[in-house]
Amino acid sequence: MRLASYNVENLFDRAKAMNQSDWAEGKPILEKFAALNALLGELTYTAEIKKKMVVLMNDLGLRKSDTGPFVILRRNRGKLLTRPQDGGEISITAEGRADWVGSLELRSAPVDETAMLLTAQVMIDLRADILAVVEAESRPALQAFNSEILPARKGTPFEHVMVIDGNDERGIDVGLMTANAFPIDTIRSHVDDKDRAGAPIFSRDCPEFAIPLSNGETLLVLVNHLKSKGYGSKGSSDARRKAQAERVKAIYQQRVKEGETFIAIMGDFNDTPDSQTLAPLLKETDLRDIFTHEKFDNGGYPGTWGSCTASNKIDYILLSPALWEKVKQGGVYRKGMWPGVRPAKWETYAELKKPVNAGSDHAAVWVELDI
Repeated sequence: MRLASYNVENLFDRAKAMNQSDWAEGKPILEKFAALNALLGELTYTAEIKKKMVVLMNDLGLRKSDTGPFVILRRNRGKLLTRPQDGGEISITAEGRADWVGSLELRSAPVDETAMLLTAQVMIDLRADILAVVEAESRPALQAFNSEILPARKGTPFEHVMVIDGNDERGIDVGLMTANAFPIDTIRSHVDDKDRAGAPIFSRDCPEFAIPLSNGETLLVLVNHLKSKGYGSKGSSDARRKAQAERVKAIYQQRVKEGETFIAIMGDFNDTPDSQTLAPLLKETDLRDIFTHEKFDNGGYPGTWGSCTASNKIDYILLSPALWEKVKQGGVYRKGMWPGVRPAKWETYAELKKPVNAGSDHAAVWVELDI
């Protein structure tokens, strides 16, 4: 059996702010989007909040219209604001969230066609029986990609495809694709797990997929995409990521108490193995990172994202002790990643001519188990 994890960075459409050629260009947009969304959610709009809203709306290109270059302000009912016909400043007329119905959304744009096809090629070449997918738009999108794009590259579609909508309004969810011999039996979502303040713990979700095996055992797969470092303060991002790791640890330990032995936790954890934020998982459980197995080949680079340096090791397959003993081999697949230039760091697909053509900024991680 082969397990793999791959951050596909969306399949067909991607938020325009996240689709910039340089991450530094999109990061400020996402930060302002998040800040404005938070203010719009306040129960009461004070004079100071209204002032901040106007500044952020101007920065996001909403001064003259509800449609900016990267965001859309949807106003369904009630009254949030007025725009003077003479082109003057926006005036926030609502006194709180209850005064209007609507939302702030990121605008999407199609993913580069070559990038889309190379994402499919990576999925095919991984030859995974069970593939954890990070940053899929939705189950319909992932199923369409599976049934239309994989065959277009002469690949065999997965038999089972599942994504549960998570907490991320940008449409970047986590899911699982499995071959015919590995049906998904039950699914348990943690999208509604809350912290002490009543806020959702997981940025997306931490779904548990139970997969019955032919030998009578059950493989439990948890897929996650922990809080990124992309926007928000370092302190708040680190705190949330650590809280997420703590919750995954608790879920894992509870399943062990219930008698589960074959458990794999996979996905993009957005931090390095030596980080304090991932310590609950990597240092306080008996889970082990496949990168540390003697039969694992990292392909000459310690990381999984960007330039694949040690500081960019953020994608994981963690295995319980019973699965660790079943490892036959494992590795990192980078052919769909931009390799840099002068010289190129690794072999790529022939179609990958420029960074925008890359299937993903992430490598795929895989492991073969003797099960």
